[in-house]
Amino acid sequence: MALQISATNPEHPALLLELPWQTPLEKWPKKHLVPLPRGISRHVVRYARAGAEVIAVKELAERPALREYGLLRDLDRLAIPAVDPLAVVTGRTDRTGAPLEPVLITRHLGGSMPYRAMFETTLRPATMHRLMDALAVLLVRLHLAGFAWGDCSLSNTLFRRDAGAYAAYLVDAETGELHARLSDGQREYDLDLARVNISGELLDLEASGALHPSVDPVDFGTEICARYGRLWQELTRTSVYPAGKYHYIERRIRRLNDLGFDVAEMQIEHASNGSTVTFVPKVVDAGHHQRQLLRLTGLDTEENQARRLLTDLESWMATQDDYAPGDPLSARPEVLAHRWVREVFRPTVRQVPRELRGTMDPAEIYHELLEHRWYLSERAQHDIGLDTAIEHYVRDVLPQARATPAPAAPGQVTE
Repeated sequence: MALQISATNPEHPALLLELPWQTPLEKWPKKHLVPLPRGISRHVVRYARAGAEVIAVKELAERPALREYGLLRDLDRLAIPAVDPLAVVTGRTDRTGAPLEPVLITRHLGGSMPYRAMFETTLRPATMHRLMDALAVLLVRLHLAGFAWGDCSLSNTLFRRDAGAYAAYLVDAETGELHARLSDGQREYDLDLARVNISGELLDLEASGALHPSVDPVDFGTEICARYGRLWQELTRTSVYPAGKYHYIERRIRRLNDLGFDVAEMQIEHASNGSTVTFVPKVVDAGHHQRQLLRLTGLDTEENQARRLLTDLESWMATQDDYAPGDPLSARPEVLAHRWVREVFRPTVRQVPRELRGTMDPAEIYHELLEHRWYLSERAQHDIGLDTAIEHYVRDVLPQARATPAPAAPGQVTE
């Protein structure tokens, strides 16, 4: 069989043809590989360079490779946080003509880390709670979209910084199934697998001495169930309000917005006696603040980053002479937002030297600078200003953080 490359982008096959497909993946020459931290996998996985992009290459049988490729494309269509599928390569043979396993190719998620790389320095329990929060949000989003993961675990997840928290991305969809809607049993099965897998992974870390002594692996495995349950209940529960109290419905929607979700479709029913109103969110979409920031500024960020940037944007807009909400002569928010990007956001990020940024993207850098300004201002008991905060952050904070750097993806766009 001839070598075949099924790709999502017509530009990718030409770039991928330069890679050594006649060599088993575990024996690829170093000149093609990129030294990035990898998680545990039952398959051979390598990071490689294809043109200006860094890709993840995984060897597996043809049928599961094509199936996972299709599922990842479905998740991309549904805007679920997962790695981007690029191609499947089949028909591989070595130089003697012996068959080699096909490979699935995905785009490396810039700035992300597998959980084991994060535990190279012992994580504090507070940081681990944030990881559990991120994983619970990811699992809820998958279930709302009708996706049963079938193997939820820390090993099958990548984490990115998100304004003091973390964002979780699915990295392995091999065991997944996409349905129109999941039953309670399907969701509970997924959740029970997550509990067992996470507890097992943390027990393994405990045995290696990489786990904080105050962390109980079994308790943390159970914690994912509690966090998932609270979020699922808030997103899907039925509310009954007194008739005429329609602001209660608006308050519920705002609470969902604060959690980072939009209500795309709802069901409202009046009781037969007219005394109560029943409200049920029917379709809930994640990314409320992401969409709002993208619409205003064109910046594509994580959800918590978007929330923080929107707060700063609104504060800055309030200081502008041509901004007067409700005044028809006021500058439009979109115009002011693009001015903020041009005059505030980009110049601020550019003051941080590229070689000191590590894996942080521009939105995370900006968040860090705002946090540092707040910290120094609290210590000084007055606002020290952003310029002073940037100078101190670049001089005293970043060099220490870079003393134990996390590998950055070569060619990663940071601005």
